[in-house]
Amino acid sequence: MEKEQLIITPKTKVLQLIETYPQLEGVLIRYVPAFSKLKNPLLRKTVAKIATLQQAASIGNVKTGDLINILRKEVGQELLNESDNTTYNTNKPSWYNETLIEKEFDIREMLAAGEQPVNQVISDLNHLTSGKIYKLTSPFLPAPLIDKAISLNIEHWVLKDVENLVLVYFYKS
Repeated sequence: MEKEQLIITPKTKVLQLIETYPQLEGVLIRYVPAFSKLKNPLLRKTVAKIATLQQAASIGNVKTGDLINILRKEVGQELLNESDNTTYNTNKPSWYNETLIEKEFDIREMLAAGEQPVNQVISDLNHLTSGKIYKLTSPFLPAPLIDKAISLNIEHWVLKDVENLVLVYFYKS
């Protein structure tokens, strides 16, 4: 009986991909250099466990379809013809006003400790006062957090700062 194979899609989790196809880890890192952090066992257990390839593409600032097709080609799967429709807001929104920032959170310490900040951030966002802003600081684009916030109808604005950190401002209307 033939072993069941993982069909690579934009929703495939990064960890699931590299556990199923270990040879793709190097391909993924070459195409999205930010994922060289996958070598860190703590980040591998946290970020890679929940991040999808679609989110990995956003983190690496590459087209999702291109990334999927490169990975599919490596394992002999049929190529996709889909285009990438996922984008994050990088234009300063009309709701942004620094005085509206109610809470700030830097996830770097949590990530360094091998902890996953998603639950903390979502809890904070759920308790955010309407008309206020939550400022998140991250060493990379936290695509899973932004996607979750979008699903909760919370607006966002992504900004890279001078230290190459990613600032995400969440706004609850």
